[in-house]
Amino acid sequence: MEIAPGVHQVRMLGADAFLIAEERLTLIDAGMVGSRLMLERYLRRIGRRTEELERIICTHGHPDHIGGVSELVRDRDDVRVLIHPADLAGLRLPLRDALARTRDGAMRRGRLIQYLTRTPADPTPIGDGDVLPLLGGLRVVHTPGHTPGSICLYAKRLRLLFSGDVLQVIRRRLAYASAFFSHDHAGARASVETLAALDVDTIALSHYPTWTDDANGALRELATAAAS
Repeated sequence: MEIAPGVHQVRMLGADAFLIAEERLTLIDAGMVGSRLMLERYLRRIGRRTEELERIICTHGHPDHIGGVSELVRDRDDVRVLIHPADLAGLRLPLRDALARTRDGAMRRGRLIQYLTRTPADPTPIGDGDVLPLLGGLRVVHTPGHTPGSICLYAKRLRLLFSGDVLQVIRRRLAYASAFFSHDHAGARASVETLAALDVDTIALSHYPTWTDDANGALRELATAAAS
């Protein structure tokens, strides 16, 4: 489904991905292992091909977002995989560190999830404030908490925010990231304050339809609650 000019929300296994269809193709997240066929079917519908894929941007290192990367870049050395280095470090943890005792059970869950996730091949690190040459300038916003390297992506020209799993919808209201699956839920809540400073019309959510109901107001309300 096209959610903005040249931007498509694509159903994948585990989570939706977002396809930016310009001269070349960029994919934001890649679903779980086995998602390639779903992307190929969608591309055929819009008259494009996987051979046009130039980059995959990973919003964070959970298997429902990067599991499908390996099958998309297989036998391709011209596709760049972009991820925040804080999540890349987690994906390379040895099992002993992933199982290490912590005071926060959620942190242990997060480490185990990352340990069980395949590391993207030869990734390119991206960080807060980086601007990618997409949609007139796609800015990387580091929003740690759900995972240490969680990022959102902001297209100022379209007033469009790709939120990864930093936001969800509960009882028809915009809400913080899942406490159960987050490494640091307090940090995830605090990260929303950064998003509230952006001018947003549409929020592209990985597990829900796009949010267009006073996006600025909803983000400010969450930020205010987090600060208090």
